[in-house]
Amino acid sequence: MAEISKDRAYSSARHSTYWQQLQMLATQEWSLSTLFAQDADRAAHFSTRADALYMDYSKQCLDEEVLVNLLKLAKSCELSARIEALMQGAMVNTSEQRAALHTALRLPSTSTLKTGEQDVVADVHHSLAQVAKLSERVRQGTWRGFSGKAITDVVNIGVGGSDLGPLMATTALDEWADTEVEVHFVSNMDGTQLDNLLKHLNPETTLFIISSKSFSTVDTLSNAKTALSWLLATAKLRAGTEDSVLRRHFIGISANSEKMNAWGIHPEHQLQLWEWVGGRFSLWSAIGLAIAIRIGMSQFQALLSGAHSMDEHFAQADFAENLPVLLGLLAVWNSTFLRVNAHTVLPYDGRLIYLPSYLTQLEMESNGKSVTQHGDRIDYNTCPILWGEIGSNAQHAFYQLLHQGTQQVSCDFIACVRRYSTEVKNASLQQQHDLSLANCLAQSRVLAFGNTAVANIANTKADVEADKYKYYRGNQPSTTLLIDELTPHSLGALIALYEHKVYVMASIWDINPFDQWGVEMGKQMAESVHAAMEQGTGGQFDSSTDQLLQHIRQLSQ
Repeated sequence: MAEISKDRAYSSARHSTYWQQLQMLATQEWSLSTLFAQDADRAAHFSTRADALYMDYSKQCLDEEVLVNLLKLAKSCELSARIEALMQGAMVNTSEQRAALHTALRLPSTSTLKTGEQDVVADVHHSLAQVAKLSERVRQGTWRGFSGKAITDVVNIGVGGSDLGPLMATTALDEWADTEVEVHFVSNMDGTQLDNLLKHLNPETTLFIISSKSFSTVDTLSNAKTALSWLLATAKLRAGTEDSVLRRHFIGISANSEKMNAWGIHPEHQLQLWEWVGGRFSLWSAIGLAIAIRIGMSQFQALLSGAHSMDEHFAQADFAENLPVLLGLLAVWNSTFLRVNAHTVLPYDGRLIYLPSYLTQLEMESNGKSVTQHGDRIDYNTCPILWGEIGSNAQHAFYQLLHQGTQQVSCDFIACVRRYSTEVKNASLQQQHDLSLANCLAQSRVLAFGNTAVANIANTKADVEADKYKYYRGNQPSTTLLIDELTPHSLGALIALYEHKVYVMASIWDINPFDQWGVEMGKQMAESVHAAMEQGTGGQFDSSTDQLLQHIRQLSQ
């Protein structure tokens, strides 16, 4: 296994010749219009593909010199060794002293990978076999509720990665669903989602999946407790027992079997996670049970296969043609050197509606750090603020800011080339799909070139002054990702692409993308505030928090 010299990697990144050269290059006045005018073949020079994904990054504010320095910076940071360490189970999660082996979750059963005495591949495929067994029982109608009726609805109760990942993938691949069993998702702590959902479900035919790595997340367990109470209210009327309800209506997914046992999850209905699986990287594990129930285990395996194909590309492809490496380096160039501190993800496909939310967590929870792996304060920009929306909706919401606002924002445009067939009955849908693709390309063009994108729009200084309200400055950097066709395999590759992008960024910045201590601090403080609310005490916090608690108590009396 490759060894990584962390001290040398940090020093070579922040203080290397390549870093300094990039800082100097970033001070230039970058003009996309000029860059395209200087190189008629620019699009061909700054595009590449892997499997079903084609990436055009020619509308980024960079030239060959910048790209060469970015690639050299990656090599100086020992990125190849870092990639190998990730894949081979080295301790890349330095603050928690463990591996981050989400890539192992999609390894074929014929692969070999051990960490110490643990046979990782065998453990993963044992868990996947359990996922296959339980999902098929639900899909085939042999899983019965307390009254003997077959399950018709499955509710995934989780939060963060235990919710966003399965929700995103299940929605994206719903056209591949081959069962009448409906899958629902609940994450909100205040009970609104669950309350609205339970009004429309039958307790006799509803199965709950409790997804929590620690099995102590208050958001998840509060929803699970309410679900159990809802079931018992009906089951007791039918002479059911709590043990029967727990066995017939709950599946637990966690790394903590003791807490699942204590809660009442039947051992046969417990699915295993491992400490080396981060929540935001976990949809490939048993956390993906809801996906497998909806689209079937064979298609879930295709999702894993697509991710594994991207893993191999990431590990083997030359950096100059390596999609995750290039995507990560572009993000570093924009955020750290050009100081573009906002990034938006714009999928022009309604099936990818939850992809921006998923990537928001993946990137900002992973790389929203201001301390290196050595504990040193960082004096350069790391992760940008990320958000996004379906492109056609975003055009009528926040594109105004992208086109004419004062902030520079980098963009990822994502679209699927093939969707509807050319049969007569789908002609209207095909026309809509073509219109969506046209809008995707048009928006990235106008963002890049501004008024000059359209020949009949005023371009001279005099014309701009005469009609200044319609001036588009352009020069907003963007990357366009085209997917041949949205399938379980291509979606797996797309998600893995962004996972590895995050790792590339973290490697350059010398931060740990696999912990989230900021999230943990918020949880601890919430426990203290909640205790004060229950006890009716105050005065131990700041004046604002104490005053707000007093106001809440007054209205609650």
